[in-house]
Amino acid sequence: QVQLVESGGGLVQPGGSLRLSCAASGSIFSIGSMGWYRQAPGKQRELVATIASGGSSNYADSVKGRFTISRDNAKNTVYLQMNSLKPEDTAVYYCSADSTYLSGRYFQTAGSWGQGTQVTVSS
Repeated sequence: QVQLVESGGGLVQPGGSLRLSCAASGSIFSIGSMGWYRQAPGKQRELVATIASGGSSNYADSVKGRFTISRDNAKNTVYLQMNSLKPEDTAVYYCSADSTYLSGRYFQTAGSWGQGTQVTVSS
């Protein structure tokens, strides 16, 4: 199994910045796509940004130009730099990763989710 642990959430004023981190651990052979999703109260979970192992990235229209996703493959870690935050960015942010890992005697490929970190944008 692969474990994902997020950190960096918190309370910030509108216009402020936060940097989220998500570290993957376990018997990891390789990690493909990593990403960030968010879920606001009463709403469905939505894509924020994804990044492939080679570095190509994809963003939701609502965060383009404000958020930047990056990764450190040596550390199995993905980051989300969030600038110019708005109240509508308030949500629980979840990290995801598609990884190949050793399970017993065999390799398996599966997606994993972190436990989520709260981001609140409010004055």
